[in-house]
Amino acid sequence: MKYAIFDLDGTLADSMPYWKQLYLEYLKQRGVASPPLDTMIQASPMTAREAAAFFAQTFGLSDTPDQAVVEFNRLMEEHYRGDVRLKPGVPEFLRALQAAGVTMCVASATAGPLVETCLECLGIRTYFSFVLSCVEVGVGKKQPDVYLEAARRMGATPEETFVFEDAIYAARTAKRAGFRLAGVCDSAAEDMQEELKALSDCYITRWDDPALPKRLGI
Repeated sequence: MKYAIFDLDGTLADSMPYWKQLYLEYLKQRGVASPPLDTMIQASPMTAREAAAFFAQTFGLSDTPDQAVVEFNRLMEEHYRGDVRLKPGVPEFLRALQAAGVTMCVASATAGPLVETCLECLGIRTYFSFVLSCVEVGVGKKQPDVYLEAARRMGATPEETFVFEDAIYAARTAKRAGFRLAGVCDSAAEDMQEELKALSDCYITRWDDPALPKRLGI
């Protein structure tokens, strides 16, 4: 492995429980105490701006997308600074990749400044050449743009690049685009693990697995 693109939430950081509650926190503040489950499922793969527009239309909220995104970011920054932790074994694994000369970046649906805040607070920013957000690219991970742009910036092709992802919809996208897939188990998506495992070139249940570097060809 020469190149690696990492998702952040649910992959490196154990942050999905906070993201799953974020929209509920926001909607509760706006007087929507019990949004329908199918509405929240529809919003889950969207960028923050897409979700903001979706909520405004669905629930008749007065916030503009810009105003909603500011509030999303404020709420999540509090969690990144005070609550979110790395998954066990992540620093050691990143250190092994760095020692092996692997070029690494982060490609996330989360806004770039929030990703930077999280990585700095967790002490792993220095392992990555750059951070790329779907917000910057303009589309979410149902499209391959963020992965393709990340590979381009690293000077890599999809075929020689591993994408590390926990979300099944994003994993499907990366795989269709020709990337090698390292599926990362996350307890927030237990019902998707069988499909993720079947789709993956390497399926990761824990970062501190001593056999993991060898399985990835490091």
